[in-house]
Amino acid sequence: MSSQVVLTSLGQVGGTILWMFLGFALIELIIWIFGKKVLRNNNTLVAMLVLPAIIGLSLLLIFPLIYEVLLAFSNMNLFHFRNPDYSLKIGLENFIRVFSKPILKTQTFFPVLLRTFLWTSQVFVHASFGMLLAMLLNRPGLKFKNIYRAILILPWAMPQVISALAWRSEFNFGYGFPNIILNRIGLEGIQWKADPIWNFLAMIMTNIWLGIPFMMVIALGGLQSISNEYYEAAHMDGASGWTKFTNITLPLMKPVLAPSVMLGIIWTFNNFNIPYFINEMKLETSEILVTALFRAAFNFNQYGFAAAFAIIIFALLFSITLLYVKWTGALKGVTD
Repeated sequence: MSSQVVLTSLGQVGGTILWMFLGFALIELIIWIFGKKVLRNNNTLVAMLVLPAIIGLSLLLIFPLIYEVLLAFSNMNLFHFRNPDYSLKIGLENFIRVFSKPILKTQTFFPVLLRTFLWTSQVFVHASFGMLLAMLLNRPGLKFKNIYRAILILPWAMPQVISALAWRSEFNFGYGFPNIILNRIGLEGIQWKADPIWNFLAMIMTNIWLGIPFMMVIALGGLQSISNEYYEAAHMDGASGWTKFTNITLPLMKPVLAPSVMLGIIWTFNNFNIPYFINEMKLETSEILVTALFRAAFNFNQYGFAAAFAIIIFALLFSITLLYVKWTGALKGVTD
């Protein structure tokens, strides 16, 4: 029975891919005939190469975004799924409800927002320790440098879901490694999954373990691009290691670190896998905005409300990104 379901699903997917391929082939043929034969345009090949990408991006990005906005102005839920009502009044009620009523059962928007900011602030831990590890690996004469790099990059190279599930098993009260260590030294084990504070700390610990290697790789690439002549000149002037770091390393690393921290903020703010899998008991006190959004949509089936919630999250993250870019000049080299 299961194999039949799998074969049926594969057949449906294969049929969809085939129809997409035939559709794109037909579009390309129409463009070639109209551009080359009718208009006799020499840039027909350019249009043939660009148009499928435009269509694909429209289907994957623009159409879902428009549908999300329309959905936010509806009362679509489990009881009004097939024939929802759309109106400006319903949309305003959805947006007001995000701020005025619990987004799940008990948690309201602003406590979850504050927790999300606290969760996102760990990016600066990623950047700090990543920079420290990069500086250690960048030391001249360090033996087995490539082996150290390969080991340290493993957490980032592994699929995030696998890492999250592995860490979740380690936070088990009975057989998790941290509790085994605590029991060996005479202390009680920690309720990593049931206690709100420890559960949130478990999420942060897991994400720090995953986030540091990425920042380390970025910082290491930036450090290797700095000419050693600056440090030699500073050494001849009697500069200390801290002076070299603050006056040479940090200023020259800013064009590298600022965009990577910005990406880290966006990824961490929207990180779904770690909070979702580590919070196995579904504690509302451990939810961040994106996991609360997921549960509002697919556990409570409030689709119109969830769409309004998603738009608010997008606007909030977009505003934070703009402020960060303006403050740090992270994209200054691109916009100049």
